[in-house]
Amino acid sequence: MTVQYVIFDWAGTLTPWHTVDLPGIWRETAVSLDGVGAREATEVGERLLRAEGELMARCRETQCSARLDEVFEHAGVTPTPRALSAYRQAWEAHTLIDPQAPEMLEGLRERGLGIGVLSNTLWPADWHDEIFERDGVLGHVDATVYSSEVAWTKPHPDIFAAVMAKLGAVSARSCAFVGDRAFEDVYGAQQAGMRTILVPHSSIPENELVARDAVPDAMVATLKEVLTVVDEWNRPER
Repeated sequence: MTVQYVIFDWAGTLTPWHTVDLPGIWRETAVSLDGVGAREATEVGERLLRAEGELMARCRETQCSARLDEVFEHAGVTPTPRALSAYRQAWEAHTLIDPQAPEMLEGLRERGLGIGVLSNTLWPADWHDEIFERDGVLGHVDATVYSSEVAWTKPHPDIFAAVMAKLGAVSARSCAFVGDRAFEDVYGAQQAGMRTILVPHSSIPENELVARDAVPDAMVATLKEVLTVVDEWNRPER
């Protein structure tokens, strides 16, 4: 069966992985909270960082989802618009799309293929839509599924089924999944019946690696090579 849909992970794939100062981001967020001064910001920031880590660990262990508001709730903190704005601003430099992504997505669109995004994230869907719009690729995306909007995280099979349903894909074999992680992306997509393309251009923290035998169907060094792989898979047999 030919590939009719190509589905992408977001962080580490469409947006390359960055080394992020998470304690610093949460400290900046804490300073912007009502009633929290510079002296208290470090302690509040540490609570937020710890709450985020605990929720992310739960997601990895149980494949259930979590949301950003749960981080604040677990830390005993009430978010404010000013604090959320500071949080988003601190992350902005780490959300820029890969420079090769727009041309690659346009190439898939020219080939008549459907394009999806499936990402594990704490952030609401509209934040991701705004990022894609800022970087000029929102119009290339036909369907998105974010774990913050459903009950599961990758590699749970139901989240892969959810993006297939939104794309209108009848068969998993008509879908190729592109990601940077062996467990969430390659293992998860293969268990769902999809072909997989690994883009190992991310530096993944050791505590996020999970021992799992997962061999991708293809591996590429850059996003533009996704077009070459899909073209090869869709080449008519002679």
